[in-house]
Amino acid sequence: MALRVDHGVTSGTFSLDGQTFDVDNNVWVVGDDETCVVIDAPHSVPGILEVVGGRRVTAILLTHAHDDHVRVAPELAERTGAPMYLHPADEPLWKLVHPDVPMPQPLADGQEIAGLRVLHAPGHSPGSVCLYAPDLGSVFTGDTLFYGGPGATGRSYSDYDTIIASIREKLYPLPGATVVHTGHGADTLIVSERL
Repeated sequence: MALRVDHGVTSGTFSLDGQTFDVDNNVWVVGDDETCVVIDAPHSVPGILEVVGGRRVTAILLTHAHDDHVRVAPELAERTGAPMYLHPADEPLWKLVHPDVPMPQPLADGQEIAGLRVLHAPGHSPGSVCLYAPDLGSVFTGDTLFYGGPGATGRSYSDYDTIIASIREKLYPLPGATVVHTGHGADTLIVSERL
């Protein structure tokens, strides 16, 4: 069966460095009619499971460990039986959110899971990854690249020069027509975001 992308939005908060903001997060689910993977686990398990439908979740892929992307990951893993995956460089951020939960299984640059290729793209956080789906002509960028430019780098564990290098090295080489599915807000295209 052919892969497809399903989408929802959940609302909650993002907290880091003593500040809290209201945010809307995209929920991306990639799969067929039987099985799927969930990209990020923000705010609401019922909201995520609504996008999943009746399918079996085989993996929870976390683009990075900011609380608005991983807050309900352990609960989602428990409800679905699916393993969680996160790049190990984001362990300090994971421990801020889930100090008593073991680190998820590691993601590595070039790894492939369920038709998605991991692109380690540090900058927004040390372990930020993008997930490229060549068969779908799509890339899921978390908070690395948005419509209109790079993700935020003004907080702990982030770096502007690093995120720009990651975008240029890992995302710009993708085909220009690749659809960019972001962690927040509207889609864009790789060609539209090239500097």
